[in-house]
Amino acid sequence: MNSFTYTRVHNAREAIDAFLGSPASFYVAGATDLLQLLQEDVCAPGTLVDISRLPYRDVEAGPRGARIGAMARLTDVADDEAIQRHYPLLSQALKETASTQIRNAATIGGNLLQRTRCLYFRDPAAACNKRHPGSGCGAMHGANRINAILGTSDHCIAAYPGDMAVALMVLDARVQVQGPNGARVVPIDTLHRTPGDDPSRDTTLQPGEIITRIDLPANRCAGTCAFVKVRDRATFEWALASAAVGLEMQGHTIRTARVAVGGVGTVPWRLPHVEGALAGKPLRSDTVAEAAALSVRGARASGQNTFKLKLLQRAVEEAIIAAGGQS
Repeated sequence: MNSFTYTRVHNAREAIDAFLGSPASFYVAGATDLLQLLQEDVCAPGTLVDISRLPYRDVEAGPRGARIGAMARLTDVADDEAIQRHYPLLSQALKETASTQIRNAATIGGNLLQRTRCLYFRDPAAACNKRHPGSGCGAMHGANRINAILGTSDHCIAAYPGDMAVALMVLDARVQVQGPNGARVVPIDTLHRTPGDDPSRDTTLQPGEIITRIDLPANRCAGTCAFVKVRDRATFEWALASAAVGLEMQGHTIRTARVAVGGVGTVPWRLPHVEGALAGKPLRSDTVAEAAALSVRGARASGQNTFKLKLLQRAVEEAIIAAGGQS
């Protein structure tokens, strides 16, 4: 591991100044993602700016909305009684994340910003356009079972690994950001970037910007939601495919639907075609199956991950049925 400078800050202004004042700076809080990258020599920071003391830990939730501090731990949010009552989808997704030990350390902001997952990205000896633009993508024709089938490009097929962001897509989250030019709001569906021709950038955040909190509007689907995660083992494993669903029901008819998936996209992925196919339809097995079949529209498999085409459809179908209470 290369040597680096460590500095601890206590407010956003200090953090931003420290970040911009040193080359190759990284923010660190829970360090559950960054520590692995350091151990594997995937990144070599010049300065680690410790933002764990920033005062963004409050969690407030009610029928009119929620405010979740970026420094709150995953466990604190998942176990919060108001979150469980008004935003059960978020609680479900967080409890499916990693292990208890990781959830006790990881922060909400850090979880949102974890790097996309790929065997080649985490192997410094392998070609990877995310680490070294222009070096190639070893996953294209290599070991790509866990890689993405949605939002890929000719430069990168790494899958976004998080669970929470998938649920936040359904919940219409707004990410509050503080940076050198002041505060701004980033809708959750614009926070992450598909790789395009520059896979080295995962998000739309600018240098020095910090996530301070996440805001959620009133949730109309609190009682009709579900999160389904399919993985190789029951705990401490990334999703091969996941689906978050929120339904607004009128009797047995779906008025509106919100569907997002993970483990299959280079970013958390909304499925508007599936949502449109469900709107105004009765919640029946044939309707659900027809809508779920649209989840792979635009998908591109790469050899070993072809199975995800069928797996994704099944995960979406299961989540819709569970959200409707007919599981």
